[in-house]
Amino acid sequence: MVDKNLFFYDLAVVAIFKDEGRYLKEWLDYHLLAGVDHFYLYNNESSDDYKKILAPYVEKNLVTLIDWPGKVMQHLAYNDAVEKFRFTCRRIAFIDLDEFIFPKTNQKISEVVDKILSSVPNAAGLGINWQCFGSNGHEKADYSRGVLERFTRRVNNSSSFIDPYGNKTEFNYVKTIADPRLILNIFNPHVAVCFCEKFMINTDGEQMISIANKTPLTDKIVVNHYIAKSREEFLLKQKKGRATVNAFLRMNFFSIYNHNEVFDDGILKYRAAREKNFFFESDDARINRVINSLVRTLTQNPPTESKLETFLTCRAVAEKFQIKIGDTFAEEIALAWIHQSLSRDDDLTFADLELLIDVLPEILSRPFPLTKKILQIFLSRGLPAMLISLKNSQRFTDYKNLSTLRRFLKFINETEMIR
Repeated sequence: MVDKNLFFYDLAVVAIFKDEGRYLKEWLDYHLLAGVDHFYLYNNESSDDYKKILAPYVEKNLVTLIDWPGKVMQHLAYNDAVEKFRFTCRRIAFIDLDEFIFPKTNQKISEVVDKILSSVPNAAGLGINWQCFGSNGHEKADYSRGVLERFTRRVNNSSSFIDPYGNKTEFNYVKTIADPRLILNIFNPHVAVCFCEKFMINTDGEQMISIANKTPLTDKIVVNHYIAKSREEFLLKQKKGRATVNAFLRMNFFSIYNHNEVFDDGILKYRAAREKNFFFESDDARINRVINSLVRTLTQNPPTESKLETFLTCRAVAEKFQIKIGDTFAEEIALAWIHQSLSRDDDLTFADLELLIDVLPEILSRPFPLTKKILQIFLSRGLPAMLISLKNSQRFTDYKNLSTLRRFLKFINETEMIR
């Protein structure tokens, strides 16, 4: 396990949004209280005043704002964040602007997630159940109050309904918090596909095999999903997000999600409790913490408890800060430990090597002679071992294995041009 102090952010949120200006402040402020350190927000062609609302958060380095135009861009935004920020954030939550992560204790989100994930070896991420909230009988939008105050009634978690297409609609879908260094890709907004040997679990510690649990799990942590809001707001959202759906069908969707059987104001009590315990680390403190951890990790001799993932993280951090340890750049020291890790037969996992494949092109672009030696030893030892493992796999046609094989072929083609 990588030292958490090597990451600038312990928990970040990635979300894509369009014309959500009315809801941004409440959503951001709530998640800051809940322990989120940073937000990567992908703007999908918004035309409202989102820039003005986000300006104070951007100025304080709480939000990174990224323009992301186009149609059906959610999973592409998620994968972009995984690729760019995997060594900046220890964990990333992938949620929407109408979703609020709600621990059922007064702990931070990361504290609850850590306890669950640490109990299951090879768990790379956590699938957290929805709790879908209705309209509370509101026809019109009242923007003078926040979403959490206005909507305090939700569906019975065990309920299911028939949608306008005749399909059974369950309320047991999940959203993901995951280790971005163990993610193969995200092609569905609900769950991540992890590297070989790694997998998603639910909050009971069971391996997930779909985007939903058989029954909703709501005792430890949930995602409050304010999917309906008032009738007026629902129509505005559906018109924006479902341009091809006629008004009659949109109102049928409203009837599906507008269920108010259970009164639940637990999230308001949680928010109030977190306000009393709120603490936020300054950027200067973060930088000092990360650099101290980097130096401490790289000067262990030898760092026998550290794995390849740790050294890849160290290299990325060292590149960012460009510091020296003695007369040697910290990045060079990290590269030396990466090379030594590849030279040993023990301790390397398939997931380690998959991560290395993803970051090798970046490593090879660095101006250090050792990068070519890393490439050579990986091509001579690591890559053949991975291909043999794939060949011997009893599940060779699995999506994970086929995706990995395609990445191998792409990598080999690219490295032939580099060498």
